[in-house]
Amino acid sequence: MNRRIFLTALALTPLYAKDFSKNTKDVYLSYREYQTLKSLNIRLVRLRKFVGFANFNLISYKEAIHYGRNYSRIGSFTNIELSLIEKLFFESTEQYGFFGSQTCFNIENKISTKEVVKISGTGHYLFKGKAEEDYKKLKKDVGNTLVLTSGVRNVMKQLNLYCNKLYRNGGNITKASLDIAPPAYSYHTISDFDVGRRGWGYKNFTADFASTFEFEKMKKLDYISMRYNKSNNDGVRFEPWHVEII
Repeated sequence: MNRRIFLTALALTPLYAKDFSKNTKDVYLSYREYQTLKSLNIRLVRLRKFVGFANFNLISYKEAIHYGRNYSRIGSFTNIELSLIEKLFFESTEQYGFFGSQTCFNIENKISTKEVVKISGTGHYLFKGKAEEDYKKLKKDVGNTLVLTSGVRNVMKQLNLYCNKLYRNGGNITKASLDIAPPAYSYHTISDFDVGRRGWGYKNFTADFASTFEFEKMKKLDYISMRYNKSNNDGVRFEPWHVEII
């Protein structure tokens, strides 16, 4: 069944599952929120540099606030920045065309280092158990050219990715949500991970990954699936690199 999901995804031609713009008017941040987004993005970059790339994948909302209050290199999150974070976490997403399932209901979600394993040479973590096992199988079945490109992401890491995309899209929440799941809706917070072709860089996060021999081998495997194929109804773009843990 999982192989058929892969093949169906390739057979369909649109880059996005549906044209949600016909049913949903693009939603934007207000001018004030967009200005706040700028300062929030800067603070999140400072936080990432301070705690380190790998650790940033795991830190919680409370830990982020603690670091900001206690280290001037980061600076305290302002009240309006915290309000924007809460808006992006708690606001209903269907109004701007994202119909995925919520995966995290607690903005203060904690991920213990005992729950995860760091994958050497990648700067990323995977959850112990099924996710780690499936990745090891993938490396064995596909080959060493396959590399982990993103693993566990707690709320702050997903927020960072989402805010960056939102900023680059001029505050267009509808458009940003096609490319990056909102902070409370990422399966990276509970299970899934991304893979790519070693040396491909950003191309690993484009539909071009579906043309690689690594993906061709992945299609034949029955212990994984594709979370966001071209026929998905979540309002998410085609992501051949995103491995669904089943």
